[in-house]
Amino acid sequence: MHRVAFIGRTSTADLQDPTLSIPRQYSSCEVALPDDAILVASFYDIESGRKDLAVRGYSDAHEQFAIPVFRDGGIQDLLVEAERSGRRFDYVICESIERISRRTHTGTNIEHRLERVGVRLLAADEPFTLTSASHHRKQKVATQVLTRRVKQGVAEFYVLEMLEKSWDGFAVHTEAGFNVGKACYGYQAKLVQHPVPAKRAKGQKKTRLEPDIVRVPVVQTIFRWRCGERLSYQEIADRLNTDLVSNPAPVPVNPESAVGHWTWSSVRGILTNPKYTGHMVWNRRGRKSNQNRVNPVSEWVWSPQPVHEAIIDIEMFLAAQEIAAETERSRSAPGLNPHPQTKRSYFFRSYLRCDHCGRRMFGKTRKVAAYYVCAPKKDYTLPGHPTGGSFFVREADLLRHLNTFLNSHVFGQYRRSLLEDNSAEANAKQERERRTSTLRKGIVEAGAKMKRLVRSLELVDEPDREFIADVNERRAELRKEQAKMQAELEELEAAEVSALNPELIELLPIGYICAEEMPDSLARTLFDALRLEVRYSKSRHRVTYRVTLVADTVAAAKRAAAEALVAGEAHNGAAGRGGPALSLVTERDHRGPICSVPPAGIEPAT
Repeated sequence: MHRVAFIGRTSTADLQDPTLSIPRQYSSCEVALPDDAILVASFYDIESGRKDLAVRGYSDAHEQFAIPVFRDGGIQDLLVEAERSGRRFDYVICESIERISRRTHTGTNIEHRLERVGVRLLAADEPFTLTSASHHRKQKVATQVLTRRVKQGVAEFYVLEMLEKSWDGFAVHTEAGFNVGKACYGYQAKLVQHPVPAKRAKGQKKTRLEPDIVRVPVVQTIFRWRCGERLSYQEIADRLNTDLVSNPAPVPVNPESAVGHWTWSSVRGILTNPKYTGHMVWNRRGRKSNQNRVNPVSEWVWSPQPVHEAIIDIEMFLAAQEIAAETERSRSAPGLNPHPQTKRSYFFRSYLRCDHCGRRMFGKTRKVAAYYVCAPKKDYTLPGHPTGGSFFVREADLLRHLNTFLNSHVFGQYRRSLLEDNSAEANAKQERERRTSTLRKGIVEAGAKMKRLVRSLELVDEPDREFIADVNERRAELRKEQAKMQAELEELEAAEVSALNPELIELLPIGYICAEEMPDSLARTLFDALRLEVRYSKSRHRVTYRVTLVADTVAAAKRAAAEALVAGEAHNGAAGRGGPALSLVTERDHRGPICSVPPAGIEPAT
């Protein structure tokens, strides 16, 4: 009597019916076996046949169904028992070889593992014979191997071709402006008739996106807080949760899993979703191929033009992504330092970057002094980076000159004059004003010239065709010149709007701040509102401090500064200290040996 184990597989639990597929496969195998063979074990899974073998056989999807076939386990359990000396079977049979795997490599790997321990893999739709151990002739399997390899190749080709065509279909579907899946927060599904008559007759529809008037302001507020105040995901969620009536929480695809409030992940999902720019985007995540992880941006499929009403513009969306790259994964919530192995907090965490490679410098303690280190991996060192790889800078030196910078440029009594001393910005402003005046005059003159051309036609009693052609050609040239000047004027006016506004700095209080005396939470709130950036250049021996004031964050900076000034006055006993400097961007020289040891210190530039 030949002992045989059944192995089956159904790809999905939602598009197929395992209660019918598994019994059918079992019955097909049972019928294909000779009378002297018996099925002694049953193994099957509900999972994709394209998964790697290392992750196969661990699905519990079979527990959702009442499958009338006893289950001894999955593919992994089958392989484990096959390699045991006391296994219950000597053959394994499947309905068709693609039930083992949709990938030839994985299928042959399973086949060879079974052969190595003396277990033969059979398929019900292939020719095979079972022979006893006493048979003296070698078993003939050449035809079976040929049939199997051909079928494995066809099965893999079929799946790949289907995936490629499905991909192209989704890409065209996206480019046409149709939405895939649930409408994202801030939009609602707008049902449209299906373009295929047969599907339209069945009531099937496609969906586009249209704004949800209740949730659109919430999305705009989230982006405004992110770009204006540079709040973290969790800080935005906390603000939204204070008023869930005005800011209704998002509802996931499965309403039963809704938590009823905002979480950092739901805020992140909105801030990273490009659909709010009016473009339809698909394939942002690899639901199956990439285990639901975010795909590279190069693999996203975008509609060439906006296909639904935008909630935010593309510039704001890109600005939000830049903030994410700068602030996230830095324990940026005020006072948050959750790692159990962290001994201390570092004052410049997430603010200090290496000027050579742009990477964040991380904190490190030697004895009792805190340092910041740039230590790129050997294969990731950029050209121009100091030789030797890593280098250090002392936190105490950075703090000392940060105080000088803040108390002179930001909160000092003469900050406005220091800001206006920025000759580069002043020259750029003068050049913009001069060019703007020239362009406006040019636009007016071009219009006057076109009018004079029309009048010249009126002065000629019988203008010939050549004269009219010359007039029209010149008029077209003037229109083109006028349009070009108008476009340049609009660019200059936009640049003027985004240019430095010295009036903003006057909204901040005047006083003295001692950065190291501020609580960590207050310091981070103030620095986030000021958009503090610190860059250290080892080769130039220079540290650059920069703050950026925008209208949206001035109020928050003013509140945080007021608290910091109180602490600074208590510590220093005086207000308004600070020496001269050049602008809101200042640099300090670093004097010390060029090597991979902590430097001697930082001194003001001479």
